[in-house]
Amino acid sequence: MAFDFTSTKERMQGAQDALRRELAEIRTGRANPRILDRVEVEYYGAMVPLNQVASISVPEARMLLITPFDKGALEAIVTAINVSDLGLNPASDGNIVRLAIPQMTEERRKELVKEVKAEAEKSKVAVRNVRRDAMDAIKKDEELTEDQVHDAEDQAQKLTDDNTKAIDEIVAEKEKELLTI
Repeated sequence: MAFDFTSTKERMQGAQDALRRELAEIRTGRANPRILDRVEVEYYGAMVPLNQVASISVPEARMLLITPFDKGALEAIVTAINVSDLGLNPASDGNIVRLAIPQMTEERRKELVKEVKAEAEKSKVAVRNVRRDAMDAIKKDEELTEDQVHDAEDQAQKLTDDNTKAIDEIVAEKEKELLTI
């Protein structure tokens, strides 16, 4: 009987997925519709994600174009963007909303790289916590022989190493994106 790593793999993958979601919301100086994922618009008395009341496109490298499905939602969209913590100034012409993404300073880019590395470290800690849980479960499994325990621990470590490497690759990609002008 071998130890089942299904839950361990899923939880480690979850740490990677959470990191990707967090990093998608870090502004890079280039237009990315994902920075608006957390913006919610008050639409007919309910809070609704922006992407459910408007289409978001990227006509230029540093411009987002927001086209409401219902023109009546235009003011609510502008208000929602203004109250969000994105630091962007929406410009409306009565039909659409334009969001110009300002050029970032070198200092701001370096601050964001530090934030990215901090998020990566949180993900690595989560992966190591999953490994610890797996190791505890392996040691408590009385059906495993000593050799099977050793093999399962090696496999848990390999999973941890693979996931840590994947996190490093995600971070390197985001770093490159941040530091590219």
